[in-house]
Amino acid sequence: MNIALSTTLTDTDFADAIDSTKRALSEQGFGVLTEIDMQATLKAKLGEDMERYSILGACNPGLAHRAVGVMKQIGLLLPCNVIVRDDTAAPGSVIVEAMNPAIMVEVTGEPELASVAAEATTKLEAAIAALGGRGSNPA
Repeated sequence: MNIALSTTLTDTDFADAIDSTKRALSEQGFGVLTEIDMQATLKAKLGEDMERYSILGACNPGLAHRAVGVMKQIGLLLPCNVIVRDDTAAPGSVIVEAMNPAIMVEVTGEPELASVAAEATTKLEAAIAALGGRGSNPA
């Protein structure tokens, strides 16, 4: 199982990639609850340099409510993290990756989460596809 749904954007800058990703997620009913700038955090806390790398904590309230209704501990795997990062192998490109929701079912072994994960996957795949990148990697 792939842990991520992903695409690579080649005709955008990093800030635009983040904005486009947030819009695409919003169109699928996800809000971004958190945004972590890993590059700035690691520089400030450890003095370490790294490429631009942001983690967006995306949540679709309806799906989250259904998942928590099935298993209270599922909140440990929420929100659905989406990363936007520089492609170090192809300078000028930006990779966008979303957590594969099927991981919730795999990790918990809870079959009742399968329908929630399937719907979340469909929505995240649509958001990733809307970015218009290349090399999409569906679940």
